[in-house]
Amino acid sequence: MLVGSLAIVSTQLAGVLSTRFTFHNNPEALVASKQMESLGSMDAVTEQVVFTVTDRSLRTPQKLRAMRAVAAAVEALGPQVITKVTSPDSLPQALIARSGNTAVMPVVMAGDINTAYSTITRLLAVTAAADGTAGMDINVTGLASLNEAVNTASERDLQTGEIFGIGLGLIVLLIVFGALVAALIPLILAIAAIIVALALTALVGQFGELSLFVTNMITMMGLAVGIDYALFIVSRFREERAAGVPKLDAIERAGATSGRAVFFSGLTVVVALAGLLVVPLSIFVSLGLGAILVALCAVIAALTLLPALLALLGDNIDRGRMPWSRRPRTSSPTRSFWTKLVERVMARPLVSFLATAALLLAASIPYWGINTGASGITQMPPSTDARIAFETLRSEFSLGDFSPVRIPVLGSAVEQHKEVAKLRAIAQTYPELGPLEIVPSRTATPGVIVQIPMLVDSSSDQAERIIRRLRAATPLPVGGATAFNVEYFDVSDDYLPVVVAIVLTFSFLVLLIAFRSLVVAALAMLLNLLSVGAAFGLLTLVCQNGVGADLLGYQQVHTIEAWLPLFLFAVLFGLSMDYHVFLLSRIRERYLATGDTTGAIAHGISSSARLITGAALIMVAVFAGFSAGSLVMFQQMGFGLGVAVLLDATLVRGILVPAAMRLLGKWNWYLPKWLAWLPEISIEGPSTGKREGTPPPSRR
Repeated sequence: MLVGSLAIVSTQLAGVLSTRFTFHNNPEALVASKQMESLGSMDAVTEQVVFTVTDRSLRTPQKLRAMRAVAAAVEALGPQVITKVTSPDSLPQALIARSGNTAVMPVVMAGDINTAYSTITRLLAVTAAADGTAGMDINVTGLASLNEAVNTASERDLQTGEIFGIGLGLIVLLIVFGALVAALIPLILAIAAIIVALALTALVGQFGELSLFVTNMITMMGLAVGIDYALFIVSRFREERAAGVPKLDAIERAGATSGRAVFFSGLTVVVALAGLLVVPLSIFVSLGLGAILVALCAVIAALTLLPALLALLGDNIDRGRMPWSRRPRTSSPTRSFWTKLVERVMARPLVSFLATAALLLAASIPYWGINTGASGITQMPPSTDARIAFETLRSEFSLGDFSPVRIPVLGSAVEQHKEVAKLRAIAQTYPELGPLEIVPSRTATPGVIVQIPMLVDSSSDQAERIIRRLRAATPLPVGGATAFNVEYFDVSDDYLPVVVAIVLTFSFLVLLIAFRSLVVAALAMLLNLLSVGAAFGLLTLVCQNGVGADLLGYQQVHTIEAWLPLFLFAVLFGLSMDYHVFLLSRIRERYLATGDTTGAIAHGISSSARLITGAALIMVAVFAGFSAGSLVMFQQMGFGLGVAVLLDATLVRGILVPAAMRLLGKWNWYLPKWLAWLPEISIEGPSTGKREGTPPPSRR
């Protein structure tokens, strides 16, 4: 599979990835776009070549010759790349800054936005080659060049995340296992899962385009869950071997216990991520699909490739022992920090639960002031060429031609005149809008396109409010880049409760069937909501409000990317359930053997805390690698995921779970008689002789 997957990835993956966002419904901006196409006018993509000097000498013969040379080189790219270049000799005064330091040369790209995305690198190569000529700084900005800058930064951030995550993950694995070979196995499993998932993505992409960012998602989630799943199984195998169990029997027992837990953990992750597939936007479908595929591949690798590796290696898995692990291994749990903590928590369960829950609720408070949207150009580092050019345009010129509002007006000449007059009157009431431009129909369809320059940043909150007010004032469909942003924001907001409902419902059902307990399933929902809420609050506090952002090296913006809350909820809930299933399986395994709920809680948490903490640290390391990138959206995503996993593995699993289960006692395993028909599925392994739905009498 790996050999075949490598061949598929190298030949098929690039052709199915796209940078555009596609709506799977029919929003107003898309209606406007289709009507404009019927009039023969696609959204023309205009890139701005910005010439900057420091001595007000743009009109000198030397500078003019250099600018003409750039224009000639751009024009030589041909009609497949550009359709129009404004000559430096005919630049209107409006395109020369009053300071005399800056001039703008508009370049109209050929074709639609997707064509421009694919050809913009040729324009950028020409301007980069001329940069610095005659003492001029030459930069390019526009929709296509900004998109190229984001993609370049995304690839760089992906490499940073991979190196950072793998490096820190290996360190954590060395600490947990104390042996080099054992530490390398989870990394091998994760990389294998990523390769196969990328190949499957390439195959699925043959039926429809997928977002370019699906590769980032697969790599990040593959490293996180792939390493964790292998960690759980390898640890159980070593535990069985330390107890004297023969090699093949130890592999079977690891598969029958931790392997089953991994299977159901993966199932809960898939169920949670499936909520993203209902959102009618290609980016969410792509991210959800990529995460689901890599989670499934990680589970399959853990249940097939890993047992084969363990059978081949046997006790050689402990080769390369670290100095701190040379003492003899024992299967008996020691009184570690986690053991002492659980004992103290269960000695005062009510106080522990209320205090920790109050802390998490307090952490969630900033979320109620969250401001979602698009950070736009500000998500890029200040040194990015496209951002430098954009900031120059914003400070020296009007941004009106950069992303105008476009409104199609269909109908007879009389109807057109009437509607255009209304639009002109409406536009005059907004100081943020410039004078109207009328673009006639180029087809047999009667109509015109009204273009209204927007004199503010098209990705700003102010621009969004203008679009909403225009839509309220006219029945005509309002289009343009900002209008598509508004549709994207609305989809993200409208589908958040839908995704929440889907994730909660199906996660509850999976846990109910897996553990045959109404209480366990309900408690898991409550605790996961607490940890996710706290993560959202801390994300808002740091990334939006700026508390501690400088210490973490994050760019300060006042907007949380609109897609993040919806995306983070599905991913965080899946990862939280991942740990919860593993922990509960250890607790229930002990409970079924002894009938002692309190003892089972203490044993389950103390025996798995080291693993869960190690697994959480690996995930935090992976997510921290992505948050160390240059793009704001990756910084926000990495921070949100990392802090949520950290909270979940410490406060939730270390305090809330034992406190709540201690308070509930025998009610933890309550299953009403009318649900007795549920299938009996044992995550804990071979039957102990006791019915799962009717626990033995508790000793405490």
